[in-house]
Amino acid sequence: MKKDTKAHCLAVFGTGSDVGKSVIVTALCRWFVNKGLRVAPFKAQNMSNNSGVTPEGLEMGRAQIVQAEASKIPPHVDMNPILLKPTSDVGAQVVLLGEAVRNSTASEYHQEKKFLFAQTCAALDRLRGKYDLIVIEGAGSCAEVNLMEHDIVNFRIAEYADAPVILVADIHRGGVFAQLVGTLACLDPSLQKQVAGLLINRFRGDLSLFEEGAQWIEQKTHKKMLGILPWYHHITIEAEDSVVLEKPAALSSQIEGQPAIAVIRLPHISNFTDFEPLLAIDGLNLVYLEKAQSLNAFKAVILPGSKNTRFDLEWLHSNGWADRFKDYAQNNGHIFGVCGGYQMMGAVVNDPHGLEGAPGSTPGLALLPVETTLEAPKTTTRTSFNWEQIAGAGYEIHMGQTKRLSGKPLFCVTERNNTPIEAEDGCVVNDSRIMGGYIHGLFDTPAIIRRWLDTIGLKDVKIPETEGLAARDKQYDLLADHFEKHINTDFIFKLMEM
Repeated sequence: MKKDTKAHCLAVFGTGSDVGKSVIVTALCRWFVNKGLRVAPFKAQNMSNNSGVTPEGLEMGRAQIVQAEASKIPPHVDMNPILLKPTSDVGAQVVLLGEAVRNSTASEYHQEKKFLFAQTCAALDRLRGKYDLIVIEGAGSCAEVNLMEHDIVNFRIAEYADAPVILVADIHRGGVFAQLVGTLACLDPSLQKQVAGLLINRFRGDLSLFEEGAQWIEQKTHKKMLGILPWYHHITIEAEDSVVLEKPAALSSQIEGQPAIAVIRLPHISNFTDFEPLLAIDGLNLVYLEKAQSLNAFKAVILPGSKNTRFDLEWLHSNGWADRFKDYAQNNGHIFGVCGGYQMMGAVVNDPHGLEGAPGSTPGLALLPVETTLEAPKTTTRTSFNWEQIAGAGYEIHMGQTKRLSGKPLFCVTERNNTPIEAEDGCVVNDSRIMGGYIHGLFDTPAIIRRWLDTIGLKDVKIPETEGLAARDKQYDLLADHFEKHINTDFIFKLMEM
């Protein structure tokens, strides 16, 4: 690679949201690493309630943590300097360089863009001083003309980094010709010039049938078609946003003949990636539910994390879910609450300082003898624990503390952010049928999966022997191979002047 004072940059932008930018960046990171380069991902601003914790105990987006894993390096907040965690339709918690700094409306956030752009540039410069190549991910559509004046995540950062741009379109959603031609038409000529090549994602069927289409796009746009990436079923990559949440299913034939676990699709659900290891288990169905229904057909129900605990708790009461949970618990059902879900399962959630809206208290589901008070600062830790002598590891991200009034602790915490401690987390009652705790990422440990499945009566369900990072690492290599097979990687390599 050409040696400069700063690393080269390559940007991956999209014609819209959820066209596969995150996965393409993941593929590029692993492919370049396999070619012997030191690579790091970068996304100036990420809007997502899926987040994780770095080795330093700071918060960043899960997508960039995945990309860091693909790059075979530890995640660092410089890879995602700004994380916006939506708390309502018009507001979000702003996490800057790993620390929650405030809740802002969209208009308030726009007023700080000059300062925030400087922060993102500084973070990118720090990465460029440590690695050979930075793969930059854009956000949403890169051609939102009403937002481009305040853009700090798409072309503005690409111009700052002098990064050639790969424009990604999703053929599965239809209109791929309009996606590419229309996106380029919305850009000023100087920005059009920065687009070095086009990539079509999620193609189904015979690739040869699209050859004329690809030629038409090249002739119309005067841009290089880098390739068409087919839909795959043999690779599992943790996505930034999961399509499984788009249309939550009611109880249906998809679970007949196999045991099923339900996850409640809360309005502000966060860290649903906690449950992806369960999706990989053959003979077990994981179903996301939104509309209240009987839960008696499920072996267990999970109440997941939330970015707005009190709002989602009120939603459970108003939509009939609270009564469904009560009936399910009385019928000896198994309920597991994670983080915000754990808070909701208690007697009350107090918010004296108005961290999630107007100050006040919201009655809980009364499933666990605990009380929660929301308060700053936010807890962000990598956490090691024991569950009845079974060791596990995960992470914590939550505002507030929960007090256990009776029952037993669920976990014995042995370490937080590399510091040995002796602490308790969570609560369990009713012969281990009702339980909850703060730790995310539990199911990355096969032994913890085995322990929980045994608890809910699924001792005969087999789990993969390899899970966690070792299993994900194999998937990154499969993704890189799939990418190299179908994409003009020689052209991409030349873009970097290597």
